[in-house]
Amino acid sequence: MYKSLLKQFGGLMILLGIFMSLPMLVSLLYSEWYSAIGFFSSGLLALGLGFYLYKGFFKNAPDPKYKDALFISAFSWLFIAITGSLPILIIAYITPLDIMQQFVPEGMDYSSSLLIFRNPLHCFFESMSAFTTTGLTMAYHEPSVGKGILFYRSLAQWVGGAGFIVMSLAVLKQVPGQGSVLLYESESSGEKLKPNVTGTARAIWKLYLGITGFSFVYLFTGTFIILPDYPLTDVIFDSLNHAMTGQSTGGFSTLDDSIAGYNSHAMELLYLLPMILGALSIPFYYKIIYQKKFSMIRKDIQTRALLTAFIAGSIIMTFLLFIARIVQWPISEGVFQFISAMSTTGWQTSDISAWDDVSVVFIVIVMMIGGAAGATVGGIKIIRALLIYKGVRWQIRKVFLSDRTIKTVKFNGKLLLPEEMNRELARASTLAFIYLLFVLISTMITSYFLTGNYTLADAFFEAASAQGTVGLSTGITSPEMSPVIEIVYIIQMWAGRLEIFPVLIFINVLLGRTKPRII
Repeated sequence: MYKSLLKQFGGLMILLGIFMSLPMLVSLLYSEWYSAIGFFSSGLLALGLGFYLYKGFFKNAPDPKYKDALFISAFSWLFIAITGSLPILIIAYITPLDIMQQFVPEGMDYSSSLLIFRNPLHCFFESMSAFTTTGLTMAYHEPSVGKGILFYRSLAQWVGGAGFIVMSLAVLKQVPGQGSVLLYESESSGEKLKPNVTGTARAIWKLYLGITGFSFVYLFTGTFIILPDYPLTDVIFDSLNHAMTGQSTGGFSTLDDSIAGYNSHAMELLYLLPMILGALSIPFYYKIIYQKKFSMIRKDIQTRALLTAFIAGSIIMTFLLFIARIVQWPISEGVFQFISAMSTTGWQTSDISAWDDVSVVFIVIVMMIGGAAGATVGGIKIIRALLIYKGVRWQIRKVFLSDRTIKTVKFNGKLLLPEEMNRELARASTLAFIYLLFVLISTMITSYFLTGNYTLADAFFEAASAQGTVGLSTGITSPEMSPVIEIVYIIQMWAGRLEIFPVLIFINVLLGRTKPRII
């Protein structure tokens, strides 16, 4: 297995090296010379390792089997995050203090947050948060890390959203076969858009790039109209970064206080669309754009349920905040934060640490559900939530039917026999149970190691945000939090991006528990 593992890992390192080198151009554009050196050196290192493994030593490695593909997926994502932390660490160490302070916006008297990233664990956390499209950050003041790193974080979220393995299948020469299919399924929803995996991967990236481009034009135009005094270069930079982090539902921002930094309700309204677009599945876009199946807007159960949830949930969230009387603008904050949570984007316009427990628990439930399968969202996905709901109703109803009745169930346009429904329901319920277990264990660990004036509801919220790769925060995530909590959140973000099972298989392989046994 190790030969297949190292070959696929080498291919991913080639792609990572290319993407780690791109921010160098932004650093040069803004005269951030030390940042340019950091990106160039780390990118060169990743490229060298990648070519050695992929084109050299393990060139003729066999195709991976199913368990191998899941292990490769977990291993690759872990080491992508580790390798991806190198540019931040190198830049933090080689940049002189006086140069760092030049990144701080004029008129501000705080220290550059780049100093924080001289801690390797913080770099690893930031990298994992970026590539898994979570959006939790160690930086107190994002603008003070420099334009190069800001762009790198956004680019990492954008690439991580569609997936490195999917990209490798689209770009690198792959031998057709079951191995490619298994690798694709280990990272994505598994639904094919084309007859073969390579064609499907390329179609995914083509759509992904196109929607991101649309979001950039939309945000640039909207920002230019709403904020005419905003510097044009900042309009371009913000729109490009936010288009990437919006489509990837990652939520990193170029501003100090996320989207709240614009101090504009019109800008908050503008940013609702990119979050909604990111929450819809790529297969849905393919059917609408390429196959012209416009009826899918009505027929696709995920899209219909998600759009309904955005409307109904926003009303409920607004109502809860209104009766609690804890925020100044319950409508704008309620609508924005609900859509941000449901889409697992994580852009923030409200101080959630000040919310009442009922509002916090409601939005936690929303974060754990997430958006559509086949999108870049986290959570258990709305399709599984709908399946579990349908399954519970089905289990209750069949009690009242006669033994001779075939207890079929119609779901998402398909008629499922009892065996099929039981199988699908078991899969969805198992994932949901393990997902909730991860959140509860993290909540307990967070509560035990927590310092500061935070409640159990805050710990529950932060754990759910990390597991759902959401990025909303009550303030717990910071350089001051316990390293134990930081490591737990890193594991959660990793598991949340891969929907847990590849990580569990990775752990089992490391522990040597690969032989069949009676349970």
